[in-house]
Parts: sequence; structure tokens; C-alpha cells
Amino acid sequence: MNALDNPFYYLENFEQALSWLRSRYEDVLDEQEHAFLAGFAGLPRSSRALLVRLIMRKGQHFRCSKLSYAEIGDLAAAATPLLDQGWLSAEVPLALHELFDLFGKPELRECFSAHRLAPTGRKGDWFETLAPMHRQRATLRQWWPACADEVWLLTVRPLCERLRMLFFGNLRQDWSQFVLVELGLQRFEPVDFPLASRAIRHRADLSVAMGLAACAQVLEEGTADEQLLVTLHGLASDNPWLASRQQKLLFRVGQGYEREGRCAEAESLYARCQWPGARLRRLRMLERTERFSEALALAEVASQAPESPAEAQGLARLLPRVRRALGAPVKLRRRAAPVERLDLELPYHDSVERAVRDALAEADAPVVYVENTLFTALFGLLCWPALFAPLPGAFFHPFQASPLDLYQPDFAQRRAALLDACLGELDTGTYRDTIVRRFAEKFGVANPFVHWGAIALPLLELALACIPPRHLRLCFERLLEDPKANRAGMPDLIQFYPARGDYRMIEVKGPGDRLQDNQLRWIAFCQEHGLSVLVCHVRWEAAVETAEPACP
Repeated sequence: MNALDNPFYYLENFEQALSWLRSRYEDVLDEQEHAFLAGFAGLPRSSRALLVRLIMRKGQHFRCSKLSYAEIGDLAAAATPLLDQGWLSAEVPLALHELFDLFGKPELRECFSAHRLAPTGRKGDWFETLAPMHRQRATLRQWWPACADEVWLLTVRPLCERLRMLFFGNLRQDWSQFVLVELGLQRFEPVDFPLASRAIRHRADLSVAMGLAACAQVLEEGTADEQLLVTLHGLASDNPWLASRQQKLLFRVGQGYEREGRCAEAESLYARCQWPGARLRRLRMLERTERFSEALALAEVASQAPESPAEAQGLARLLPRVRRALGAPVKLRRRAAPVERLDLELPYHDSVERAVRDALAEADAPVVYVENTLFTALFGLLCWPALFAPLPGAFFHPFQASPLDLYQPDFAQRRAALLDACLGELDTGTYRDTIVRRFAEKFGVANPFVHWGAIALPLLELALACIPPRHLRLCFERLLEDPKANRAGMPDLIQFYPARGDYRMIEVKGPGDRLQDNQLRWIAFCQEHGLSVLVCHVRWEAAVETAEPACP
């Protein structure tokens, strides 16, 4: 049966989530939350349904006249137990901006008829006019005695947000996720959830998680101020998952300072930040503020042990500039090996990659546009058990497409034994059967490395026949070095030679295009390890001029 055929599907989903929370976080929930779970179970179904409907909507204030749910029936009757519990409030003090959010222009003109608001005026202009005269908070009846409507305040919104954080591990997902799964629009890998794998271990972790979510919201809405930075520094935690989230937010604050030209403040923040990329950005700030001696000392230390290929690439460019600024000898960089190049002149096509694909394809040597999807899919299918291992802090709930620590520096280290077992199949030769079988078994199930719409079984079989396992291992190990950075920048096309079990990768550049840093890193990697790669530069054939038709 379709989930939406059940009019109370959303209520059953919410109750399922509460049951999950009760079983996993009983020791983390406080007295108020325990009381909510117990009180909710004792409500009439219509009241429970109304509460969930409101929880799933945005905001805290709701006009009764705008609510209509056929399955609930009499809303006033359904609301009575919620009002008695204090989970809804009908006598709500409203600020002027909240009143403006709830009502439209015709209603606001009636409410403020004494002010003779211009009927053609914009709502925002009306607010600017009224704001200096109405700084008070008042109930709807006090604002507008003649209004027949009523406004409810959902007082349990903060409590329900804490429950949502416990369930999802973030405030981006909401309870509608259940429906997407039940309708078959999304499918997720079933993961065991032993209590030992909980990312939120105790009450203090939940408080920090909520604080970090609030800081993230502030960053989304505007510029960080000093108070935000103070708050962030106060949200330190010994929980690795939370500590990582804090460092990422500090990094984002530093990026905001950069955009505002506050280089000294950005440099100071990056100096204390452990998020990947912070050291290189600090070096750039030192260079920009002409603190060249400090920049040189830090860059030389960093160059001894770069945190990633991206940092090594950035250091190779920065060090000569800093040495020149100090008048120091500049070490000559080793010239990169020349990249095999192919130049084509082709008829104009709205996709330069597809134009090259069609031009190079042969009956016995097909060319496929894969970009960043083929090698990642082969990796994701082979290493599926390692990706979805229930390690502490990796999975919160049944609706995760990837582990939370996927982009953490210790992602591969934490799964070393599992990854070794998966990659070991490349040595035994069983990897081909495993990948093909897993493609059939898991088709459509969310995986951060598998884009189902971009791959098909014939493509996988062709790739497995032509790409040596040694090359696959090299690429997979590079992916694991930095999954976020290295999953991008792969060549656009791949050409297979099934008769001789070989292949070549082709990066395509149209007129005026140049190789990006991540593409340069992948090309250098391929050259270093003997993976065939070339760069195809395209120019369009000159258009044939035609005479304009004569006027009739």
C-alpha cells in the first residue's frame, strides 16, 4: 500500500522516531523530554496528529484559520489537550514583525486602519512606517480587537528540535524523510546501530551539538561577529565528531573574514584551526599581509609533511613567491613531465565532451563520458561493507547516504582492516564478481560514491575487463587519501580497447578552458603511476558564412 494512502502516515512515522529515540537515548533525554514522550503517547490520536502536523511545519506561530486537515477533523477539539499540556499556547505575545509574517496586506490595512496605510504601498514599507511606533509585544486581540482569527504558539518547538538532532545528527533533515523512503523515492543501506556507535554519548554532547547548529545557522544568515566566535570557542568537546564540526565552523568564520578583507583576523583564526586547508589559507594570509619571514618558516615546515596533495600543490607555488619577496634564493621546481596532448578541430557542439567522444569513438574502441563517476562507482561497490560499517559516530539513523566521518582525516584509518579486506579482492581476482553482484543487489541504494544514473552494468563490465586491478588499487587508495578532494578532477572521458584489455583516459578542454588544480593533480598522479592519460584541446571549426535571403 502506498504510504500516502494512510491519512495518518506522518503520525506513525513520528511515533516510530520517538520509539527509536527512547530505545537509544533514554539516558541522554532529560526530564522534560521523557515527560513529552510519555505525555504524547497518552493523547487522543487527533491531538497527536495535529501536534505532528505543526511540528513538521516551519516556524512557531500558526493562524488557526490557515490550518485544515481532513483526517483530524475538529481542530479546536484536537487542540484542547495540547493547550492543556502547555504544548500550544493561545495567548501569544506577538512582535510587529511576527504579526507581519502571519497576515497579508488587506488584513494588515484593517488592523492598522488608524494609520491610513497607502493601499499601493509595499508591505515592507508599511513595516518601516509602523515599527518606530509599535515596539511592544501584544496578543493578537490587543493588536486587533476585531480579528476573528486565533494564533497558536508551538511551545515545544525547541524540545522537538533537540529530538530531531538526536535522531538525524543535524537540523537539515526533517521528519518528511520517512515518507521519501516509504514511497521508494530514496533507499538507504540498512546499518546496525549498537549503542556503542552513538555519536551523542551524553547530555553535554547534545548541548554542544545544538550550540554548533545554532552557530551554523548564524553563518548561513550573515556575517559572523565576535560573539559568534566566542560562542564557538566555548563549544569545545572531547567528542571527535563534535570537535570536527566545531573546527569546520571556525574554518568557515575564517573564510568569512577573508571575504571581508580582515586578513589579520583570518590568519589568527586559521592558526588555531585544525580543519584541513586551514594551514595553507593561513600561509596565504601571511603572504598577503607581507609577513614573509613567518610565511617562509611555516611553509618550509609544512613542505616537510604536507597534509594533502592539494596543500603540496599550493606550497609549491607559494614558497618561490615568498622567497623572492625576501630576496632569498629560489629553488627551481622540478618541471612537470609533459602531458600527452591531442588537438582537434570539430564542428560546434553544445557539449565539448560529447563532441570529442563522438569524434574519437571507434567500433572496437568505444569512448564513454564518465568524468567523476566510473572509478568512484567501482570503489563504492567494492568497498561497500567498509563504507557502511557501524563505527562510533558514523551513523545516526536509517536515512544516511554516507557515514558522518566520510571527510574526516582519519576516515580510512578507522576502517583500515575492513578496507584492506575489500581491496584485497583486487589481488585475488574476486573483485570483478563482487562488483557485478553488488551492482545488482544494491541498485538504487544511496552510496556517496555511486551515482546510479551515470553507470550501467555493460559499462562496469567493460571497465573491469580493460582496467588492470593494479590501476584500480592505485586510484582507490588515492580516493581514500582525501575522499572529498580526490573524488573530483578525474578525466572526462575513457576509451576502452577490449581486444587488448587496455584503456586511456581523456581530459577535454574547450576553447579558452584551462586545467584546474584538481585536474592537474589527477593527471600528475596518472603520469607518475603509468596510467594512460591525455588532454584533448578542442577548437571549433569556423562557421560557413551564408548570404542573407533577399526580401520578398
